[in-house]
This record gives sequence, structure tokens and C-alpha cells, in this order.
Amino acid sequence: VQLQASGGGLVQAGGSLRLSCAASGRTFSTYTTAWFRQAPGKEREFVSGHTWTGSITYYSDSVKGRFTISRDVAKNTVYLQMNSLLPEDTAVYYCAATRAIAPRRVREYDYWGQGTLVTVSS
Repeated sequence: VQLQASGGGLVQAGGSLRLSCAASGRTFSTYTTAWFRQAPGKEREFVSGHTWTGSITYYSDSVKGRFTISRDVAKNTVYLQMNSLLPEDTAVYYCAATRAIAPRRVREYDYWGQGTLVTVSS
């Protein structure tokens, strides 16, 4: 599976962005897909995931209620709608995929996109 993330940019605090992750090679329909982020000097952290069984979505506590993950199986694309953005959301955002069910750890994901930078100004 090859993943291509896009949609990052510069936004003011309180604003919104939508990230996209397009997959090629194999369909998303049998993979859990997720978003991670990595801020400068920090470890990569889980943001949100979408399972392929039961279409369950799950979020980190820091983004719950502000971010929404969704996916379009026909387009083989997963989205992350980010609202009420905060300066601490500034990071490079990565999409990832795995056959595991609802994992949150980096090492549980087998496929990674190249990342897209989100900068939130105060």
C-alpha cells in the first residue's frame, strides 16, 4: 500500500483544515487507517484511527471533539477534518495503515505516507 497525504498548511488558531490520504496499490477496505503527528523535538503520536471492521473510529484525548476521521472506500481515501485548531496542533501529520484492529502505537502500523505539515498560528 502506498499512501499520499495532502492538505496541510498554515491556519490561525480556531480555524479548520481537512487532510486527505490517498492510497494506491491495495484497497483500504481491509486495513485500519490512522493519522499520527509529530511536532518538532517530540515523538510521533497517535491522533485518530478508523477500523476496517465495524467502521469504528477512535481518537486521542487531545483531539476528541475537534477532529473527525472518515474515509471513502470508493475513492480509497481517508480524511481528517480538523476544527478548532490550537497552536499545539502544529506538527507534521502522517497517515498510516495496518491490518491490525484499532491499534494506537507507531510500531503496529506497516505502511506510512510522507507527511503533511500543519502550522497553527496564535
